[in-house]
Amino acid sequence: MLVRPDIMFHVEPFYDPATFTLTYVVFDPDSKDAVVIDSVLDYEPQSSTVSTASVEKVATFLEDNRLRIHWILETHAHADHLTATPWLKKRFGGRTAIGEGIREVQATFKTVFDMPPTFRTDGSQFDVLLADGQVIEAGTLKIKTISTPGHTPGCVSYLIGDAVFTGDALFIEDYGTGRCDFPRGSADALYTSIHEKLYALPDETRVFVGHDYLPGGRPLRVSTTIGRSKKENVQLRAATTREDFVALRNSRDATLAAPRLLWQSVQVNIDAGHLPAEHDNGVRYLRIPLNLKRPVDDDGTRRETRGS
Repeated sequence: MLVRPDIMFHVEPFYDPATFTLTYVVFDPDSKDAVVIDSVLDYEPQSSTVSTASVEKVATFLEDNRLRIHWILETHAHADHLTATPWLKKRFGGRTAIGEGIREVQATFKTVFDMPPTFRTDGSQFDVLLADGQVIEAGTLKIKTISTPGHTPGCVSYLIGDAVFTGDALFIEDYGTGRCDFPRGSADALYTSIHEKLYALPDETRVFVGHDYLPGGRPLRVSTTIGRSKKENVQLRAATTREDFVALRNSRDATLAAPRLLWQSVQVNIDAGHLPAEHDNGVRYLRIPLNLKRPVDDDGTRRETRGS
């Protein structure tokens, strides 16, 4: 448990090594008020099955400490793991929230997945859509929303006291920042989000990251500080120019493979974590685009475009 004696809340991290994801329970130990940020529903792609081992660890902690969930928060629609938001809400109550930019993400991927007309792109799958600067309360806790697009157009960070939860915007300083090559992603927007918004916070602000990829095989780290990030982040320091960051980020992104669970995760997460509806045969099906960027004919050979 990460505790500051001068702060009236505690942060409990949970790490999922399969997806390098960090989930956080933020709570007041006196009032028992709590929020959960970026939960994980386990998914095994070979058998295409979901399970709840990761989120059950969160549930055990909530129950053991008699915590009351007010909010289940998402920093964005994740592209590398399924969210366990519906599971948590069903068992503990609370309201769900995400940044209002989720509408743009939904509209983009509704087309990518050729989702049915009934799929809503107004964000109404979530209880609340949060605007930049909006403050919500969880009993004694106050959570300020900071819009931090770039990784996706709908990313937000959550500021609680002296701690900011940055999702996939800003990572530990020895790893850098989030990638920006997903649809509607933007390295230029991420520079603004980090350099002009997050780096405007006090240097002592604690930064709790959405993933830790253990670069160089080092032990897990869940947090850094704004001050350390500004001095040491390998991709974006306070002195880094916009042009240099955009060039570096775009160059690196061009070398990255798609996340292992990209297609499974996004279509579930833009629907607030709800699994696809059952078909008449009682089975749920995911939609996986085939050769999205390089269409092929029925025999698998590359389709020739007109005029080629």
